[in-house]
Amino acid sequence: MSPATAHVVALGAGRMGRGLATALAYAGIRVTVLDARERTAQAQQALQQQGHDEVLANMQMLAQLGAFDAVHAQPLAKRVQWAHAGQAAEVLASADWVFEGVTETLAAKQEALALCSQHCGANAILTSTTSSILVTQLAPLVQRPERFFNMHWLNPAFLIPVVEISTHPHTSAEAVQRTRDLLHTMGKLPVVCGPAPGYVVPRLQALMMNEAARMVDEGIISAQDMDVATRYGLGLRFAALGVLEFIDFGGADILYHASRELAASVSAERYATPPVIERMMQANQLGLKTGQGFFSYQPEQASRYRLDAMTRVMAMLRHANMWRPPALPARSDDKA
Repeated sequence: MSPATAHVVALGAGRMGRGLATALAYAGIRVTVLDARERTAQAQQALQQQGHDEVLANMQMLAQLGAFDAVHAQPLAKRVQWAHAGQAAEVLASADWVFEGVTETLAAKQEALALCSQHCGANAILTSTTSSILVTQLAPLVQRPERFFNMHWLNPAFLIPVVEISTHPHTSAEAVQRTRDLLHTMGKLPVVCGPAPGYVVPRLQALMMNEAARMVDEGIISAQDMDVATRYGLGLRFAALGVLEFIDFGGADILYHASRELAASVSAERYATPPVIERMMQANQLGLKTGQGFFSYQPEQASRYRLDAMTRVMAMLRHANMWRPPALPARSDDKA
């Protein structure tokens, strides 16, 4: 079975299920949104119409953004199939993947995962989209835990490429690789982490957002200037360089000394130097300047790497329309 011929079931017909359905239909992957809650026929029909309308609205917005001609929005939205509780056994039995996206409560997850365990085939891969419950809490609830992990889609799921896969100690490497292949087919960028609260991106951005709000609240900066600073000072650089690459580029020693200063002057808890930076300082593994940091840098490749990094930064500046040509001096032969 190749990703192109896969059948993915989005379990849960709420906002998450509709967003996933949009992403899958856009990529040409067969997707069924399954609402496993018992409803009257009238309520089920109304829910499916509401879901279709939201998927269509997502497609129309993508067309407005220039992703494709608007004439294709309706056909793309119609790729999504909708199923109700009475069809659960049949739909789940044919699923190659199930992306569970029901309400963020342990009781709702337990019920949904039990349903999947009962009806999914032995080779099906089951994932939960929860952003608040650890994968190690959910794995004992499924019949085949080796084929289960959490998967966090960054909103909006049909637009943002990164998808965070959170595994537990018994997760099958084959199941992860198959899922990575599926996501690559969709144009996504999967990253794998362990059972970490907040995954990766939400954990990092929560710190940044809290600190930004705190600085505005303390009267250090206005909200308007904070967003200029973060969009064009922080955002442009981190859109071009990964965070650890950024540490290596400037030097772990710079982060070390800045952290110590901020720990002393702002908050010892918020700016405590992590042990890995302490170890890098002791080993003189400061990044690009010493040839080893979080990544390795060969001396003969250093100049080429610097040019590549700055090319990425320049591309972001141009994208933001923030690059200005230099004020060149007038040449003597330009004079009248």
